[in-house]
Amino acid sequence: MLVLGSSAFAQTQKFTMAEAVNGMRTNLAVKNISQFSWAADGKSYIQAVKGGYLITDLKTNKQDTLISLNQLNRNLSNAKLKAVPPIKFTGNTKGYFTTDGKMSWIEKSGNDWKVKNTATIDKDAANVKMFGDGETFAFTAKNNLFVNRNGKTIAVTNETNENIISGQAVHRNEFGIDTGIFPAPNSESVAFYKMDQSMVADYPIIDWSVTPAVNHNIKYPMAGQTSHQVTLGVFNIKTQSTVFLKVEGEKDQYLTAVTWSPDSKYIFVGVLNRGQNHMKMNQYDAATGELVKTLFEETDSKYVEPQHPLTFFPNSNTDFIWQSQRTGYNHLFHYSLEKGLISQITKGDWLVTDILGFNEKKKEIYFTSTKETPLERHLYRINWTNFKMQKLDDAEGMHIGTLSSDGNYLYDAYSNANSPRVANIINTANLKTTNILTSENPLKNYQRPEIKNVTLKADDGTPLYGKIILPTNFDPNKKYPTIVYLYNGPHLQLITNSFPASGNLWYEYMAQNGYVIFTMDGRGSSNRGLKFEQAVFRNLGTTEMNDQMKGVEYLKSLPYVDGDKMGIHGWSFGGFMTTSFMLRKPDVFKVGVAGGPVIDWSMYEIMYGERYMDTPQENPQGYATANLLDKVQNLKGKLLMIHGAQDDVVVWQHSIKFIKSAVDNGVQLDYFTYPGHPHNVIGKDRVHLMQKITDYFDLYLKK
Repeated sequence: MLVLGSSAFAQTQKFTMAEAVNGMRTNLAVKNISQFSWAADGKSYIQAVKGGYLITDLKTNKQDTLISLNQLNRNLSNAKLKAVPPIKFTGNTKGYFTTDGKMSWIEKSGNDWKVKNTATIDKDAANVKMFGDGETFAFTAKNNLFVNRNGKTIAVTNETNENIISGQAVHRNEFGIDTGIFPAPNSESVAFYKMDQSMVADYPIIDWSVTPAVNHNIKYPMAGQTSHQVTLGVFNIKTQSTVFLKVEGEKDQYLTAVTWSPDSKYIFVGVLNRGQNHMKMNQYDAATGELVKTLFEETDSKYVEPQHPLTFFPNSNTDFIWQSQRTGYNHLFHYSLEKGLISQITKGDWLVTDILGFNEKKKEIYFTSTKETPLERHLYRINWTNFKMQKLDDAEGMHIGTLSSDGNYLYDAYSNANSPRVANIINTANLKTTNILTSENPLKNYQRPEIKNVTLKADDGTPLYGKIILPTNFDPNKKYPTIVYLYNGPHLQLITNSFPASGNLWYEYMAQNGYVIFTMDGRGSSNRGLKFEQAVFRNLGTTEMNDQMKGVEYLKSLPYVDGDKMGIHGWSFGGFMTTSFMLRKPDVFKVGVAGGPVIDWSMYEIMYGERYMDTPQENPQGYATANLLDKVQNLKGKLLMIHGAQDDVVVWQHSIKFIKSAVDNGVQLDYFTYPGHPHNVIGKDRVHLMQKITDYFDLYLKK
């Protein structure tokens, strides 16, 4: 009885707002294998621990200290480190790290580690990228690119015009672009993006923290307006000369999927027109910049969205995998430079989400996919000659895999509704699994709500997946206020089988305080294939609202949902959706809270906006329907709008113009801004944000 009593008591603890917002990253964080990596020999793995790194032998499970903070500090001549920096190990006896404006190389000598050499990095350095030789590295400083070899820094570019930028990500990080530096496999040269944005209109971002306030102009290309122009340079380190690829086409087209051939002779670029419906995969000579040939083209009546570089097969300069949605789902296609398309490797009404690597001897490709269900990710391998495919894990949930370089071992980390985190090593020869971590549930002492998975149907019969979270101490005879949380935009999926089952501890906080919470991924959102995503094309907001209304109808059919006390909340695309509901379907929700909302898509960026809406000139009706500035007079419920004052993604002008329209129309609404924050409010201020949102629902939805 004592044991039961203490257990029951323990599960009555309630989340504080700080725990609900930041707890999963702080005191309620799930235990993890930190910075997991395979050792170069493929026979052991490395992990970061407090004070150093451990190495574990796979056969014996014996753990040893690989390197410690004490060892580092003994051998550093500069100021002592207070914590172990992230170290990239290039072998069991070599590594490097950056700290205090220096790149340091370390090497094991006996049982000790020596600092082999150091190189000073510019104080303004960013985007530091190590080359494959583990010695040469590149970085950007302000708008120029530099390479450091043998401790000597070489200026690759020397632009004085601040609007011409080299070595940084371009096209506002769309198309999977996350870098502007592409080292050749032989480390003898480096390709880089050069972006001229001098023709793009200036956009002010005001720093209000100083007096008088200071304006920082950014370049923000808006839909239908002038875009930036990008080229690709190749810098030869030995000759210290640069050639630019001779890419034909519109000056404002997109250069994506940049890939070197393994022999460092060629560069492949996906050249996508500004209309985003026609892509050419081109091969260029890295030494001359000349076009060798177009390997293939992809077109689509709506849009083509290349998001991955080529993946060359091991020890091949000719054969590669191209990831494409051409069949409606992202799949793997085998191409040869000489023969063109060889085969479609994966097939089906599911998509590949990640390539993990190869086992060359067995001709196997390892990957992650949605084959079992869109709500989970599982690990698979497929033979690229006979297409025999095998699932490698046996636990439900969201799996992430890291394959050893030889393909003999696979690190499998997963979570599901009931398992916070499990990490296993899979021997790919016999699929024998060794558990290396099973995390305790950090929420076990808290009062947790009941969470039900819901599947509804869109008007065309498409299944829509959602979750309903019931109030703690739920009484089926009571009627509860209900909040719909939504995003429902491209490139995001809210509903998965992961931990915590709710998806967000703030939902659970609200459930502890007497609310029903509902959330659902409607058409337009991610990981369901091209038809599902493209259902919103040229009409953002309309199909999504129709789908979310299926959720509303479901909620209203439940005896415990108070249909007169329904609220809605979302951020970014979810803020657009929230505001759209409050104005285009004003009788549905009593209260709305819209964060960082797009109000007029013609003021959003070209790359994303024109993909889903075409230009305002091509699609005036679609832009007019989605524009919320001329619909503010429809507002019936209470609306709180929130914006970060330094938002450079959905610029502040969206909600400022909305306020002006409200004033012009004599409409009252509530408004709050977060100075110092860009598109998302993070850190301790996020606790303030979520308290404000909670208070607003408490004030207007509960009464």
